[in-house]
Amino acid sequence: MRGTNIKQRATQPAIEVRRTMLSMAVLAVAFNGAAWAQSAPASGAAANTVNTVQQDTVVVTGTRTDTKASQSLTPVDVISGAQLRSTGQSNLRDALVQLSPSISRESYAGDAALLTDALTLHGLSPDHVLVLVNGKRRHTTANIALDGGLNQGSTGVDIDMIPVGLIDHIEVLRDGAAAQYGSDAIAGVINIILKRSSHGGELQTTNGQTYAGDGFKNGETATVGLNLGGNGFLDLSADYNRQNHTVRTGPDDYFGSFKPGHGYYNPIEGDPASTREAVGYNAGYYLGDDVELYGFGTYAHRNAQAYQNYRPPGVLPQIYPNGFVPTETVNENDFSVTTGIKGQNLFGWSWDLSSTYGGDHDVIGMTNSANTGLFASQGYTPTSFHLATISNTQLTNNLDFSRAFQLPLLPAPVNVSWGVEQRRETYTVGAGDPASYLDGGSQALPGLAPVSASDNSRNVVATYIDLSTHLTPKWTVDLAGRFEHYSDVGNTTNGKFSTRYDFTPAFAVRGSVSTGFRAPSLAEEYYSNINESPASVEGLLAANSGAARLIGAAPLKSEKSTNYNLGFVLTPVKGLHLALDAYQIDIRNRIVEGGTASGAAAIAAMQAAGLSVPSSIPASAVSASYFTNGANTRTRGLDLTGTYHTGFGAFGQVDWDLGVNINTTSVTHIATGANGGPELNAQQIAWLSTSTPKNKIIVGGTWHLDKWGVSLHETRFGSTSSEETYIVGPNAFSTTQFLHFENAARYITDVEVRYDVTKKFQIAVGANNLFDVYPSKLPYVAQLEGAQYDSFASTTGVNGGFYYARARYLF
Repeated sequence: MRGTNIKQRATQPAIEVRRTMLSMAVLAVAFNGAAWAQSAPASGAAANTVNTVQQDTVVVTGTRTDTKASQSLTPVDVISGAQLRSTGQSNLRDALVQLSPSISRESYAGDAALLTDALTLHGLSPDHVLVLVNGKRRHTTANIALDGGLNQGSTGVDIDMIPVGLIDHIEVLRDGAAAQYGSDAIAGVINIILKRSSHGGELQTTNGQTYAGDGFKNGETATVGLNLGGNGFLDLSADYNRQNHTVRTGPDDYFGSFKPGHGYYNPIEGDPASTREAVGYNAGYYLGDDVELYGFGTYAHRNAQAYQNYRPPGVLPQIYPNGFVPTETVNENDFSVTTGIKGQNLFGWSWDLSSTYGGDHDVIGMTNSANTGLFASQGYTPTSFHLATISNTQLTNNLDFSRAFQLPLLPAPVNVSWGVEQRRETYTVGAGDPASYLDGGSQALPGLAPVSASDNSRNVVATYIDLSTHLTPKWTVDLAGRFEHYSDVGNTTNGKFSTRYDFTPAFAVRGSVSTGFRAPSLAEEYYSNINESPASVEGLLAANSGAARLIGAAPLKSEKSTNYNLGFVLTPVKGLHLALDAYQIDIRNRIVEGGTASGAAAIAAMQAAGLSVPSSIPASAVSASYFTNGANTRTRGLDLTGTYHTGFGAFGQVDWDLGVNINTTSVTHIATGANGGPELNAQQIAWLSTSTPKNKIIVGGTWHLDKWGVSLHETRFGSTSSEETYIVGPNAFSTTQFLHFENAARYITDVEVRYDVTKKFQIAVGANNLFDVYPSKLPYVAQLEGAQYDSFASTTGVNGGFYYARARYLF
């Protein structure tokens, strides 16, 4: 909710910074001594090499056969572990945003969504990106994004629950692939490939903080590769990450009660504090020449806290005479385990049998809060609350076959792949403690009542076939089809046709057309919630509930999509690789929050759902809504990627890279609600269409010479815009008056300098947002509760500059 969206600048205590820098110095000395004590070079000793794009890497994403990235029928980017490391980012999401022009994030998702790290591709929702690990479907988060913005309603994959040290590289398919992989692959696929090392390892520590002195981050990583009897490998990895709050809120004038620049301290706008521990493994063991047992898995635990809006002294002076800042918390456990066996010759077929079980369990709480209604009636209120428990699981079983057949008249074999998939998904919502929901509930976010609890599941069965071959030595085609049955939303059949023609070794044309779908998530179907700001209450009703039907809800349908891609691949001179791809993505029946009712109708519907409305809030400031198939959208864009290697003799060599994304989304149709009005207002349309940059350009390179390495990149984030709710009078809020606001384009500079102290030990220093650039500030009348920035559309982030130091030891 926009009303819960504010921050302040908290200064990191100097003693913590000194302690951390001292620990780094001690670690550096220990590593240096250990490195000098061992003379053998480490695996991957060229620690300074940061390959910009691995064009000759064999990729598995988007194809059922081994294909080099530069020869793919559809656009695939390969991002190496060294590239991820060179960003200095402590989490995987932010590293990918910094490296890929097609990937972005919402800088402030609001409320519980702040506690989950979700990303977007081509300006679509996190739910439109399918995430795989070693080619196997990854489960999503249980934590649904409820506040406004592009992420609203999404339960995307939280990729930061995967240990970064375990990642070998990442393949990003920038094309629709629902016909190949199933639901969620409308915008594309991110396939995380894990390490397969049988020896060696590394230790790494990264520490840094913002220029403003807050937001201190500490990341520790340990990885080791082990040999399993000469026939296999086992990679183990562990990560520890800690980040402190950042606060970028201006003073809260409490709805016009103060002059500009004066008011209450309100720390809501900024990053949450979190502590995350993650472990993972990847293993393989060969039973014979062509049969491999394999398995991989991850487990992560996160504790996080996000500030909510400040409550002034008059709210509950008996307990908080100076006012209070409710703080939302999450205690999260996330896991995934895959086991499988595969071989190369079962009656001539390659085969792969696997099972993946994963899930996410979140306990949502609130501290430093109060239930004012309970205090008024009983003279007592807790200050900490258990709000809800939400969890999901996903069990996926796959059986895949592939084989090449040589047919007459064709210059190459026909590669035939087919398989079946069975998946069971569950989604469970547990109630909060009574004090969290009775008599209006806890301040900021009331808990869920037992009537809102639910235990839901569905089954999915799918089958696919994929055929690819060369029609001529220069012409390649691929045809894929997929049928899926969902126990809750029915059947869907989708197809994809891809082709490529290599006119010369230096010039090729490629293209694809496909249909796709996204089934509504169980959270979109069954989650209920209530959200309070000091001046208003908004309720979300489960789309499939009787309470939602009271205000016009209908069962959700699957989203449908049609994707087009046309591209050119060029290698005009040795070492220079260019790819230009145009795309169009049409989505029908897009799921959005709509069906909004207000006043008495909203209160009645929320009471039917067991959601308690504080009596202090007037009926005119109460609204209720639900998720609905409310809009059609069209996304058009252009991707340009390029790499170039140049040598300067005694002065070293440079790997240049260029990435450009031009992207525009338009709302082509808005559904009509039960009240006869449109499902979307101006603000919601802007969240879908203009809250991500219309263009994003990344240009730079990596220079390396002997023991030195320098990475320098300039990123231009194009403008975004939104329709901001604003104050129309003293002590008054308007939810229907909007102010058009433009976030101006911004240029962000990122730099890192590395030095190999020995062949095994490397140190690095760097800065993200070197020149401390901030987004455009909102007009004062739109700075609700002191929020200075349009956080839903400020993709540059609101934290300003960040500096860091890293030490890495290979063994």
